[in-house]
Amino acid sequence: MKSVLITRIVVPIMLYSWPLMSAAQPWYVATNGSDLNDGTKNYPFLTITKAVSVAQAGETIYLRGGTYALATTITISKSGNAASLISLSAYSGERPVLDFSGQPFGNRGIYLSGSYWHIRGIDFTSAGDNGMIIYGGNNNIIENCAFYRNRDSGLQLGGGASNNTIKNCDSYYNADPADYGDADGFAAKLDVGSGNYFYGCRAWKNCDDGWDGYLRDTDNIITTVENCWAFENGYFEDGTDAGVNANGNGFKMGGSDDKLLQHNYTLKNCLTFKNKAKGFDQNNNRGSMILYNCTGHNNLIADYRITQTLATGCVLIVKNCVVLGSNPDIGSFAEQEKNSWMTPFVVTEEDFVSIDETLAYGPRKEDGSLPDIEYMHLAEGSDLIDTGVNVGLPFNGLAPDLGCFESLVTGIVKHRLSIKAVCYPNPVKETGILQFSPDESGRCVILLYDTSGRYIKTLAEKEVEPFEQNISIDISDVQPGLYIYRIMLNGCQIIASTIVKTAS
Repeated sequence: MKSVLITRIVVPIMLYSWPLMSAAQPWYVATNGSDLNDGTKNYPFLTITKAVSVAQAGETIYLRGGTYALATTITISKSGNAASLISLSAYSGERPVLDFSGQPFGNRGIYLSGSYWHIRGIDFTSAGDNGMIIYGGNNNIIENCAFYRNRDSGLQLGGGASNNTIKNCDSYYNADPADYGDADGFAAKLDVGSGNYFYGCRAWKNCDDGWDGYLRDTDNIITTVENCWAFENGYFEDGTDAGVNANGNGFKMGGSDDKLLQHNYTLKNCLTFKNKAKGFDQNNNRGSMILYNCTGHNNLIADYRITQTLATGCVLIVKNCVVLGSNPDIGSFAEQEKNSWMTPFVVTEEDFVSIDETLAYGPRKEDGSLPDIEYMHLAEGSDLIDTGVNVGLPFNGLAPDLGCFESLVTGIVKHRLSIKAVCYPNPVKETGILQFSPDESGRCVILLYDTSGRYIKTLAEKEVEPFEQNISIDISDVQPGLYIYRIMLNGCQIIASTIVKTAS
């Protein structure tokens, strides 16, 4: 009886002791924590490195608010998976700041080589090099983060990093002494991989470029930038010129040492203004460049400069774009349609509600999206309203407007224009996630079309509520190519955007 009794006592102890190893999930990190703690909310860790070492796929690391003084690079090499990302997120209502000012010059803040991470709501400042580099990692989401006063590009992607989504992030005041020739806001460049996607981001007063797509060790890749703003790049934080090595372009779409590499670049609903050099810049990129509904204003050298011959099979497509106060410099080989510099349009300041860009620097909205501004929005009565061509982007009225901001003046669709969708990953091999926030409850249907407008299939059909939706889609049975998905709510189209299907 004793041995039976002992067995019955010991077994529960063993069963009870095992769960203690994972009971701390979700994990917490705080400036007053200790890595000897168990990582719970009441007894948080001190370092992100400790939390990363214990976190598993599907788990969340909450970073409490405050400033973390850091002198070494935080390396993240482990990965989640497609079904279960690992999250590193600011605790609700708090804003953590990772201050790497104790680093020597040349050291990165976060070095992310892992995949399937969701990093959200964190500031990265004063790193010896990049605030963050994603090197070789793929299918990561970087959301609502800020990168500023780092000593190279705020956020850089390289080492084949692919299919990463950068959403609602800011990058500014980044500068690299002594020549100030490399610090960009966002840099998907050099040896970066394909399929990286930027949405709702801003880059300003970086000493080199806002976005830099310059290539060196990779070729024929795809990058997409949507609903992003680039302004006042090429200048220091105090507004002075960063020097002869500081390029100062808004969106530099490519280029390479031998001038032969292809960076296939798509820009949709993007705005660029007051950069030291060019707004939309080819920079000897040989790849395809597609610009839909973009706006350039008051860039010092040129608002658009895309003139060099492309590689065989590559195209330059410019549609529904706007410029104010200058003539774009675009090669005769371009496929152009319904741009403001084409007949019959005549563009003046009266076409816009405001040409004061001040509010573009303002704080983001509570959900992390770009601030509401009047700058470069079309004024009532402008002949740029309802005169564009349908390129698969959402619009009000009988036809799309020109430029990056769709007007509500003549809209017949009552849903908010601010509704946007993010598909990740994009390109998609087989399955993906559509993330959007409807403005009312009702029946949601997601339809897939090819670029000729031919219906392909219904991707989803379900009842939704007016908060963020994450809807799974399956296009494994669809041939590789470019497609348009349309999200219908209660019979009305609220979102339309493009998706790329790649070979499995």
